[in-house]
Amino acid sequence: MTLDVSADSGALSFTEKLAQIPWSFVFLVTLVACVGFAMLYSAANGQIDPWASRQMLRFGVGLALMLFIAMIDIRVWMKMTYPLYGLVMVLLIGVDLFGSMGKGAQRWIDLGFVQLQPSEIMKVTLVMALARYFHGASLEDTGRIPFLLVPLAIVGAPVALVLAQPNLGTSLMLIMASGAMFFLSGVRWWKFALIIVAVMIAIPLGWEFALHDYQRDRVETFLNPDSDPLGTGYHITQSKIAFGSGGLMGKGFLQGTQSHLNFLPEKQTDFIFTMLAEEFGLVGSISFLVLYCLMLLFGFIIAGRCRHQYGRLLALGLTVNLFLYLFINVAMIMGLIPVVGVPLPLISYGGTATLAVMVGFGLLMSVHVHRDVRMSRRGLGDL
Repeated sequence: MTLDVSADSGALSFTEKLAQIPWSFVFLVTLVACVGFAMLYSAANGQIDPWASRQMLRFGVGLALMLFIAMIDIRVWMKMTYPLYGLVMVLLIGVDLFGSMGKGAQRWIDLGFVQLQPSEIMKVTLVMALARYFHGASLEDTGRIPFLLVPLAIVGAPVALVLAQPNLGTSLMLIMASGAMFFLSGVRWWKFALIIVAVMIAIPLGWEFALHDYQRDRVETFLNPDSDPLGTGYHITQSKIAFGSGGLMGKGFLQGTQSHLNFLPEKQTDFIFTMLAEEFGLVGSISFLVLYCLMLLFGFIIAGRCRHQYGRLLALGLTVNLFLYLFINVAMIMGLIPVVGVPLPLISYGGTATLAVMVGFGLLMSVHVHRDVRMSRRGLGDL
């Protein structure tokens, strides 16, 4: 695909862009992050260190980055899509070659000033790459198998590298987000049916040769969590106890027994929503989930108002990403799916995940700000 340059750039001035920023969305993001600060403060037994203070700093940097990204013309991001994807691929390869080990997995790369987890950033750049490839594609294009080989390779390469770390949760997120992008781009349903059948056939082989022992243990624990309540089933058992003990209104802020007596593992990361449910109960949990639903609604509205396909696909893909974060994390800690390492955006403690989510929000806002710019079927207008 080549870039088609036209004389009319449709460029907006700085003040026009500033006026187009969806400040209600910025407020919503900040409000969710503040809930995260409060829960990390509670996880540290009423101390701002070590988690809440660092998360506040990271969010402040991420907020500035989000607004900066939102102000940049969406056509610039479109031109930079493939180079950014390639850069993150290099980082993923670097993780496999000389990455840092942590909790039995090799997922981080030490850049000297920061420990980076490239697989989190790939969740954003993969959506960008697929949106770029499918921009301007017709139904005839998406109906041809040769046309789909390139995006399949774009998806397959990072998934294989992430699986090698190993990181099954992120791999599944990449696959599901990519599947949504293929569907939204017009790929016919019967192709998905063929893939699903192939996956079902391959499950026995994957179980025997692809999954690690601890991953098989997680699946077996999901099917029968009471089989080893003090071993592999400990996490999910304590999570369910904490959920139930919260009741309707919760035990109160800083009053959660399962978390503050250290029965609840990973309370500052993957299982932080469990702590929220224990302290604020069913009412607090549902109220919090409503905030996320509003964020998802914003994403779909932004996609619906965009006049170019790249922006629509990018906004929809990023919104699906946010939904997957939310759904997998909440379903995991409720015992509805096997335990996988997927954080809760803006709530769970983590630097790269927070950065990736804020970058995604910035791109989403850039789509909104530049929703009316002119793009040709095969490329962009002049910048």
